[in-house]
Amino acid sequence: MCAEDMEKMMKNAQRASNFLKAISHEGRLMILCHLASGEKSVTELEDLLSARQAAVSQQLTRLRLEGLVTPRREGKAIYYSLADDRPRQIMEVVYDLFCRED
Repeated sequence: MCAEDMEKMMKNAQRASNFLKAISHEGRLMILCHLASGEKSVTELEDLLSARQAAVSQQLTRLRLEGLVTPRREGKAIYYSLADDRPRQIMEVVYDLFCRED
């Protein structure tokens, strides 16, 4: 393998590692599961997760910093959606492996 290919592989491995770390937290994983079905407000996510606003916001901040979710402000409400299809694809695999009944 040439040096250029090795460098590209290392860069991609770092990106993949950061992605997997971001989704490795139960709260963040649940947020991504809920967002896989469509955009949700912070209040909706609080209700769905039975969690306090501070905890939900902290996890959303991490997901946003990793580029997995994007915010949209409408008045006082902030809505979040998946930034691209990667989290949805992972959620489908996780669902198939751990949630789907045989």
